[in-house]
Amino acid sequence: MKYCAFLRGVNVKGTNMKMADVCQVFKQAGMQEVGSVLASGNIVFSSEKKAEDLKGILEKAMSDHFSYEAFLFIKSLEETELFWKNIPFEKNENLHIYAFVGNSGIESVLMEEFEKASKTENEKAEISGEIFYWQVPKGNTLDSTFGKVLGKKSLKDQFTSRNINTFEKILKKMYS
Repeated sequence: MKYCAFLRGVNVKGTNMKMADVCQVFKQAGMQEVGSVLASGNIVFSSEKKAEDLKGILEKAMSDHFSYEAFLFIKSLEETELFWKNIPFEKNENLHIYAFVGNSGIESVLMEEFEKASKTENEKAEISGEIFYWQVPKGNTLDSTFGKVLGKKSLKDQFTSRNINTFEKILKKMYS
């Protein structure tokens, strides 16, 4: 079965790692057809194991090898396709669209946080197919009130986010 592991907090705030090293850790943990997409912690691989089992195996392998508390979210090819197919917003060159990969139910938590946050013009959020999507004007991602919520320590093991363009690149790698 083909999977993508979405790592949280890679190459930000001092947690730096080369994707070649990450791929090596995955291979040593028994994964096949391992490859990375971008430097933000997207690892495509194959395994006969279930996603729930892989999460524990790979978080431990990553934590042990890189000496940090690893959080990752494993999605099958079919699940990864949904992130691309369910985008509720029109693409616009002035806006970023992010999709959030995480634990079951995190979309409701994120929507609650978004509704409490002050918003900039054209900033929107929507849940589509149990996936939380956030649209924000380019240049406002880290400055927005909701953007600051994303760094909350209490949520660090619950989700990670990717620009939707990243999903297109991941799927190309998964199909090849």
